[in-house]
Parts: sequence; structure tokens; C-alpha cells
Amino acid sequence: MRQIVLDTETTGLSWERGNRVVEIGCVELVERRPTGRTFQRYLNPERDFEPGAQEVTGLTWDFLADKPKFAEVADEFLAFIDGAELVIHNAAFDVGFLDSELSRLGEHYGRLHARCRVEDSLALARQRYPGQRNSLDALCRRLGVDCSHRQLHGALLDAQLLAEAYLALTSGQSEIGFATEQVVQVTVAMIGDSAAAGPRPRVLVQADEVQAHETRLAALRKKAAVCVWDLIDA
Repeated sequence: MRQIVLDTETTGLSWERGNRVVEIGCVELVERRPTGRTFQRYLNPERDFEPGAQEVTGLTWDFLADKPKFAEVADEFLAFIDGAELVIHNAAFDVGFLDSELSRLGEHYGRLHARCRVEDSLALARQRYPGQRNSLDALCRRLGVDCSHRQLHGALLDAQLLAEAYLALTSGQSEIGFATEQVVQVTVAMIGDSAAAGPRPRVLVQADEVQAHETRLAALRKKAAVCVWDLIDA
């Protein structure tokens, strides 16, 4: 499955009041793995920032004045996301702005929902952590994603952070990685009892499967203090 983790920065909080997109950032995942492909563009919004919005991103009109307009990058942007599942934190915000930008170019450009399925990571976080703060910063701290270098909002940086947080949020590995030592010992004991029940069918593992397994374990070791698999091998 191909997914695009997407974020935008804008001149204000409401596209209905004529605010525009000033940056688009996208990170590609294929089968839940980053491919290294990204899409990032600063845009000339053809209008001023609303009060307070400029301080959030650190972007200035002087910086954006010579950047392309959305119309100049629309085809390239749509080619990058077409057919993928979009992962967006507070999707209604970004989708509303991007649909507004597309509508300025003509009805033949359509809307994002006609091109892509949209997954709202904020809705997922609220389901998993009801009653808690689920901003991107809060989610990163909760899931062990390092966002200490994030001083200002930037679309590509936020998309990269969201990609890490989304994978942790949806992998189910946080429960394993942050298990207590007692839970780990019980798990190991259960596996040992199961092994004593008798021989199991032998399964031949391919080289690419071994590599994927090692990559997954490395990610768990990085995010957690205890990795059940290492204790079993020991």
C-alpha cells in the first residue's frame, strides 16, 4: 500500500476567509516503510499573512515573493499523491485548504477525496487516547518520537514527524516496547511453555524476510527499553 503523509502551512486558519497555502510537505510510505521520496514546495500565497500566522512558521512575505504560485506546482503535486492514501493530522484543515486551492484552478481539477483516500491521524489518536491532548507535539512525546529540533512549524518537517508518530500509533508496538519487566517475563514463560508442547513445522525464511525482521527489531530497540525477542534469544 502506498501512503503519503502530508502537511501544509497557511497564511491563516480559515480558507473560507481567503487564506492560502504557503508550503506543502509530503513523505511517501510504501508498505509502511519510508521510501525516501518527498515532495516539498514553498508557495507565493498572493496575499498577506493574518496576524499571528507568520510567527508560527517563521516564513515572511519577502521570502515567499519569488516562490511559485500553487497553479505552477499543482500538476506535479497531484502526480505525487494520486492514488495514494493520504495521512494527515486534522485532515479537515489541510484538505479544506488544498481543495480551495484546486477550486481556483477550475472544476476539472476536482477534489482530493476523488483522488485519494484520507486517513485522519488526529481522529485515530483521539480514539486511542480519549480525553488527552493529541496535537502532533503531544503525540510525538507520548510515542517516543524526537521533536526537540522542531522550533517552528514547517510542512516537510511536520510530515516527517507525523510519519514516525503514525507508524508508532498504528503498529501496536508501543504496548510491546514499553511493557514492564514483569509482563516481559510472563510473555517469555508462555512462549517457553508453548515450545515444550512439541515440535512445530519447519518454515524456511527468505533473506528479505530476515532483513525486514532485523529492521523491525532495530526500530523496537530504538524506541523501547525492553525488546521481548532479545530476551527470548538470550
